Amino acid sequence: MQRNALRKPQWVGAAVAAALLACTSPVQARVTRIIIDSTTALNGQAVPYQTIVGRAFGELCVSGSCAGASNNAIITDLNLAPLTSSGGANVAQYVTSFTLIKPVDNANISGILWHDVPNRGGRITINVAERNLGDVGVSSGWQGDNAGGTAVPACSSSLSPGCTFTNEWVKTPVAAGTTGFIVGRIINRSGAASQPLNVMGNPIPYLPASLSTTTPGISLVTHTKETINGNITTGTTIPSTDWAFARCNTGGAPAFPGTPQNLDPSALPGSLPVHVCLKNGFDPTLLYQLVYQVKDPYILGAGTAAFRDVGSFFRYAAADDFGTPNPIAGKISKSVIRGVSQSGNFTRHYIHLGMNQDEAGRIVHEGAWPIIAGRRVANNSRWGQPDGVLELYQQGSEGPQWWTPWPDTVRNLPTGSILDRCNATNTCPKVIEHFGGSEVFALKMTTSWVGTSADADIPLPDTVRRYYIPSTTHGGGGGGFNENTSPTGANCPGNNWNSGQPAAYRANPVSETEITNVLRLAMRNWITNGTPPPPSRFPTLASGNLVDPTQAAMGFPSGVPGVPASVFLPENFVNPVFDYDWGPQFNEFDATGNPTNAPPPIKAVIKMKVPKVDADGNELGGVPTVLRDAPLGTYLGWNLTTTGFHAGQVCNYVGGMIPFAHTQAERVANGDPRLSLEERYGSHNGYVLAVKNAAGNAWRQGYLLPQDMINLVNQAQASNVCANGAAKQSCNPAAP
Repeated sequence: MQRNALRKPQWVGAAVAAALLACTSPVQARVTRIIIDSTTALNGQAVPYQTIVGRAFGELCVSGSCAGASNNAIITDLNLAPLTSSGGANVAQYVTSFTLIKPVDNANISGILWHDVPNRGGRITINVAERNLGDVGVSSGWQGDNAGGTAVPACSSSLSPGCTFTNEWVKTPVAAGTTGFIVGRIINRSGAASQPLNVMGNPIPYLPASLSTTTPGISLVTHTKETINGNITTGTTIPSTDWAFARCNTGGAPAFPGTPQNLDPSALPGSLPVHVCLKNGFDPTLLYQLVYQVKDPYILGAGTAAFRDVGSFFRYAAADDFGTPNPIAGKISKSVIRGVSQSGNFTRHYIHLGMNQDEAGRIVHEGAWPIIAGRRVANNSRWGQPDGVLELYQQGSEGPQWWTPWPDTVRNLPTGSILDRCNATNTCPKVIEHFGGSEVFALKMTTSWVGTSADADIPLPDTVRRYYIPSTTHGGGGGGFNENTSPTGANCPGNNWNSGQPAAYRANPVSETEITNVLRLAMRNWITNGTPPPPSRFPTLASGNLVDPTQAAMGFPSGVPGVPASVFLPENFVNPVFDYDWGPQFNEFDATGNPTNAPPPIKAVIKMKVPKVDADGNELGGVPTVLRDAPLGTYLGWNLTTTGFHAGQVCNYVGGMIPFAHTQAERVANGDPRLSLEERYGSHNGYVLAVKNAAGNAWRQGYLLPQDMINLVNQAQASNVCANGAAKQSCNPAAP
């Protein structure tokens, strides 16, 4: 049905608005126009593919006689958006980018659409394996704050094709004139130069309401110590005369008080990040915590709805309202939303908010695959920061993180689950989730398994499968078989990171690629013909493989080189979920509304659980993997920060590896309780046999594809493991 062109939002120019108002027809809120900006060939698969990059203009029904108002009612501050009235309806508008990967000839489309969620704006492309199956991929924007690289004003207002951009973005409405307070933190910084207010390396996306440092409620205080479990030692309050919102001693800026911060929102992202300049410079032994007044929040939940609407358009629409055809119209029978890490958290958030039902009441995605993600992203609260990774005072663990209705007595919240809303509308996807060790130790995963009481295993519904890849770093390592991995420690990510200072342990190589290959096919078969995936496999309380985070309960061996007993103390080990008091205007169940407490008091520290380990320190209870079952060392889902403000604590979501000794003599000399390579395998052929057995076991249980089994055995055969000496069969590097 033809309808009125898009009406003018605040951020579309007058000339564009005039073009958009050229015709009239009834309102129906959804994606109303797509613009194709470029089409290029994509090589590397069996049949010709192409990449189509473009933009989608859309509307969200807020009130009146249009479909979808009830669907969108959960979007925080949508009523504060600039609204356009037409046909008795009030709508808010957005523009979002998309990237479509499809066969050139639509006859080659399999019917499967992977709707990939960008991670911090990064454009996603389906891989060659998926293209060889004839699948289609689409990536589209959802993160409305500028930390996601979203500020492309020309492309969000122009209707002319040919815009260029490298990241996915969405232009959401802004609640202009609204103010509030948030927390910014500066850690591990020193010297006279000003420092940015960042979250996970990206700018905190909100500008100060003013440059005044004396506004009531503003404070800049130091912390001398913070523990993993939330004990804070406060230092001093820095006088308002000794700091400024300014750049100083950097980029040509003068010394204190420096060049004042640019507060013009039209200059975004050029005015970000917000910098703080200190009269006496920064002390690297201190953490600086700033509470400051901000203005003009993004209506972030509109980005979640925009992602929904793009998925619905490519799934169902024949063309937009102006006759531009959907490039894959009529060719998609099933769709999967898929996200990794931050974008996996978005996937869970999207389902929880009921966004898998479009404004016409249809299911958008038949499948959902959140990967290495165990919480929900902060994308529907005022002043939300979707880039956060659950460091102190960051949102993301509020409300139910589990798939089955379950009581939350510790936080005094109603019984509920992520699937409540989609169950009520019969629009729930089939869910596959997989993750590993770092998600447990840093990203607060086990609450989703055992709830806040941590005293019972939460059952999974029949529509959800869960796979735990034991002893892995975030996203898995590079794989391979190498007895001489680099001894350089992995860097700690997040705000704990101290530039140039490695963590205590070398990089963890345990791969997640092989299980991902299994689950890709499992998801396709599950949603197309109902073939169930392999059985869920993860540590549980009932099996005895999910235990308290202590060395004794875990069974972690004493004497492993470089592992002090102090790491297992509660103040150093396992990031817990905090029950924050965000204030009376915040919905703790849905993580919606307005958090008014900055910083929020910690009401409770939620009890966490971790996997039990074997005599080598490798985790039990997960899916079988070859390196786990034919190990070359202890593979850790955690690592230790060696320097900086958080020295001695687990360093966010990076794992580690502690290799085995080569020989028995070396092991004994080091006091290492773990058997050496020599004692385990005896020779290179002995190790290859162990890999064959491990790979065969994983394949027989359904957790390894045949080709990957062959590849792993070939890699082991070609490796340097116990391949020393003239015969290339000794585990002793000094063998003649």
